[in-house]
Amino acid sequence: MEIQATSIPDVRLITTARHGDHRGFLSEVYSRNALLANGIDIEFVQDNHTLSVAAGTVRGLHYQVPPMAQAKLLRVIRGTIFDVAVDLRQRSPTFGQHVAAVISAEDWNQIFIPIGFAHGFCTLTPDTEVQYRVSNYYSPAHERGLLWNDPALAIAWPPAAVDAILSDRDRAHSRLSNLTDLF
Repeated sequence: MEIQATSIPDVRLITTARHGDHRGFLSEVYSRNALLANGIDIEFVQDNHTLSVAAGTVRGLHYQVPPMAQAKLLRVIRGTIFDVAVDLRQRSPTFGQHVAAVISAEDWNQIFIPIGFAHGFCTLTPDTEVQYRVSNYYSPAHERGLLWNDPALAIAWPPAAVDAILSDRDRAHSRLSNLTDLF
């Protein structure tokens, strides 16, 4: 398992090896020990799986506030996404900045997003399936959102805003300057 820091070091890109032969392959896609060896001491409690039918589907930017805040370990099992994590830790030198990465089934890569970040992604291919582990259970009372295309974030999303497919809820999230529930 190869684990690399990004421009915001707490967000990590992970690539796991595939061991193949004529039957197919085997890959250890999660190892608590490997994460611990790289300073990621997180216990995951829930796995989530999404399917986005159309390319250009945007999900996010979502987060949960304490005491139900979540770290995420995300991988794509079919298709490709443009993944984004925005730092919402008020005392962080990278507050308001983001990391963006292409995560795909073909590249067999993953992304780790720690507590304190808003997270979202855009599908780059149709019929994209994403699977992610979270460190705390889903709690509607603690769920929050950040406007995906807030100009202050300067995220270079692949679709134009008029072409993006979003839920009504995701279109209505607040801008960073209006958020009150931060970390």
